[in-house]
Amino acid sequence: MRAPIDSRRLQQFCVLARTGSFTQTARELHLTQSGISHSMKALEHEAGCRLLDRLGKKVVLTQAGEQLLHHAEKILLEMEAARDSLGALGKWGKGRLRLGASTTACQHLIPPVLREFKESFPEHAITLEPGDTPELVAALLKQRVDLVLSLEPEGETQLEFHPLFTDELFFIVSSLHPWARAGKVERDEIVRQNYILYSKRSVTFRLIENYFRREDMILNTVLEVGSMEATKELVKLGLGVSILAPWIARKEIEEGSLVALPLGRKKLQRRWGIIHWRGKRLNLAEETFIGLCESASATLRLNAATPT
Repeated sequence: MRAPIDSRRLQQFCVLARTGSFTQTARELHLTQSGISHSMKALEHEAGCRLLDRLGKKVVLTQAGEQLLHHAEKILLEMEAARDSLGALGKWGKGRLRLGASTTACQHLIPPVLREFKESFPEHAITLEPGDTPELVAALLKQRVDLVLSLEPEGETQLEFHPLFTDELFFIVSSLHPWARAGKVERDEIVRQNYILYSKRSVTFRLIENYFRREDMILNTVLEVGSMEATKELVKLGLGVSILAPWIARKEIEEGSLVALPLGRKKLQRRWGIIHWRGKRLNLAEETFIGLCESASATLRLNAATPT
């Protein structure tokens, strides 16, 4: 593979093509005339052809020189644009933040955080990739995102988990369900219910499955739904029982259309937090985002384990 042409020689070549004079070129670039002459000879050697002709005191381009000039001007413009772009990153508030977040976090936690973040970093470019924890972890490992807000992953030694809050899962039923009227759940009734649960690929589904397995129970017919909002609507219609954190259905619980009841004597809890590469040096924008998430989740941290 041939070595790339020296960009400094390309710059000198472009100035010489414009001035047609070694003397004028040397003066503009604050170099010696002999230095420019040696540089052009080296450039012709790199190019493998003659680029310049002398016509008396004037220097003109050969056909090969004209072809090189066409490319050299583009190259130097691109290099200047790259330099300007890199320089802009060093200015206050410039940069990007690529986020991944669970669909639940995207709806309930991310909006107020990003609203405050934009006040401090108004010119930051922000992208948000929604998904379940396994998908978001894969995106982080492939460096498609910088930070992930989701449930704690399992066995990812390359990643670091910054905890935000812990919540607890409850049975969520329609206000017309017999459990809601009784205000309690009979253990032997649990396996007889139809369940409406979030995606089987999710961490939450696996936690629920393992919880009831330890209780020597297998949940009855499970309708798998890919949306929390759809799950709540189906439960309100009396089509089944779901298992959610009360803060996800806070509005419906407060208005009385849904009721939250404990799973049993043993709690089923989840840890939420920010995930990033282990040992990564966080920049100011990333540290600010994490700080805002801590503030926004403070209310959830206090209330997530108790239905309102």
